[in-house]
Amino acid sequence: MHDQAGHEWWRSAVFYQLYPRSFQDANGDGIGDLEGIIRRLDYLNDGTPRSLGIDAIWLSPTFPSPMKDFGYDVSDYRGVDPAFGDMAAMERLIAEAHRRGIRILLDYVPNHTSDQHPWFIDSRSSRDAAHRDWYVWRDPPPGGGFPNNWVSAFGGPAWTFDEHTGQYYLHSFLREQPDLNWRNPEVESAMHDVLRFWLDRGIDGFRIDVMGMVVKHPDLADNPPNPEWTPGHSTYRQFLWTNNRNYPDVFETVRGIRRVFDAYDERMAVAEVFGTPAEIANYYGGEKLDGLHLAFNFQFIHESDLRGGFTPWDARTIHRLIESSERDLPPGAQPCWAFGNHDRPRFISRHNSDGRGDERGRAAALLLLGLRGTPFVYYGDEIGMVDNTAIPEERRQDPARYHSIWRDPARTPMQWDASPGRGFSRAEPWLPFGPADISVAAQDHDPDSMLSLYRDATWARRNEPALREGTLELLAANDLTVAFIRRAAEGRAVLVAVNTSAGVASLPMPAPGRVIIATERTLDRSLAGSLLRLPPFSAAWVALE
Repeated sequence: MHDQAGHEWWRSAVFYQLYPRSFQDANGDGIGDLEGIIRRLDYLNDGTPRSLGIDAIWLSPTFPSPMKDFGYDVSDYRGVDPAFGDMAAMERLIAEAHRRGIRILLDYVPNHTSDQHPWFIDSRSSRDAAHRDWYVWRDPPPGGGFPNNWVSAFGGPAWTFDEHTGQYYLHSFLREQPDLNWRNPEVESAMHDVLRFWLDRGIDGFRIDVMGMVVKHPDLADNPPNPEWTPGHSTYRQFLWTNNRNYPDVFETVRGIRRVFDAYDERMAVAEVFGTPAEIANYYGGEKLDGLHLAFNFQFIHESDLRGGFTPWDARTIHRLIESSERDLPPGAQPCWAFGNHDRPRFISRHNSDGRGDERGRAAALLLLGLRGTPFVYYGDEIGMVDNTAIPEERRQDPARYHSIWRDPARTPMQWDASPGRGFSRAEPWLPFGPADISVAAQDHDPDSMLSLYRDATWARRNEPALREGTLELLAANDLTVAFIRRAAEGRAVLVAVNTSAGVASLPMPAPGRVIIATERTLDRSLAGSLLRLPPFSAAWVALE
């Protein structure tokens, strides 16, 4: 797990979440593929500051799938879906990425399979089937109704009745995504073998989908009502997911997965989990750090997905979230931050009610890459892509649009140029493009562009020990700015400061300094005075003397 300097490589890496369907289409069918990703690897990292400086990429699911939930319904964990290519293409991608120093993470989906997976086809064939107990089956209760009150993340009951065998099966998502029974040792063993299959082929790690849901209450007890839910809102939030998410028994399963990784060198796993910072911290394994290497902290997107709403962009909120994360993690662990992903609206769209989302997006880049921890950049955020909410009904793809969320707007194809196919495809894309004026080509040679800011920041971070691996010291909270000092072991220090307000903010300087990078190029680069003056919605990194 260590690089040549003896460090765990993922601690200082910048990750990039790449949605394969939407990154680059090489074969002209309107769907992104593995060959397309290979062709764009130099954009991610060619070893020079002209590239984005990415250290690792996470591929959303590439396994064979009926695509009811676009790959999160896996029908074969040991293959590549034909829409993306084949195993030979995956092997070329791994080799070409590694040649550029880029690591590859696949998306491991352990909570459920597709209903077309051979395991489930056998499981539902009879009550005596060899794979029957590989899934969660229950009889109807004596009085009728469902086995419990659990609801699907996409809305409605989490149970579907199977006429052939006369029992309900559990599905935490779509009915085409039946939940695996991880309390069955055969399931755990088979899913560990899936990890080994890919690790043996050179994959550097996995992002683990809904890790906190793979083990539920042994008696499938009802969930308590959510006191903040009101009729007319999504049934997803009607109950607190006490007995089917972050249930304490899941942590032994986490340790079992970690033991698989520990048998390999330089591999890692990052878990998708939801909850408070203290709940997220549990996935690291406590003082022994025998859990997973990283667990996502999504609090900058939403503090509680069961309450709804998105986290506001204000200094005191940001300060509190950083403070709680640092406080609750076990010693030796580090946070894992993401400001966007394939399941939520893009950052700029979430923060654009006053038309100033782009400015906040620039500041967010310096915050994300300046925090202590491992940052994940969502594809297209580095050029300021926004949600395309004008997708006509006949072009909409997301099955969740009928229930709790609509994810298509944040999954539209990457925009490489302003041509009709945006440099993505010569065919009609699987989802419509966003605004043509947002593209890599339009920003490539503009030193003031979002893309240039991201490039400058990733390479500055790479070259600055305080930002790669330094400690974090929060400065006093106020209503306008959030600021902290990153300090390396040899004493180098960098101030990270963000103005979340619409006015100019003055921040007392803890020491004289020099601006390394700022969202506003006009910011004074030499700071011999006592104040750092930040324009509205701006941010800066300052090397302290």
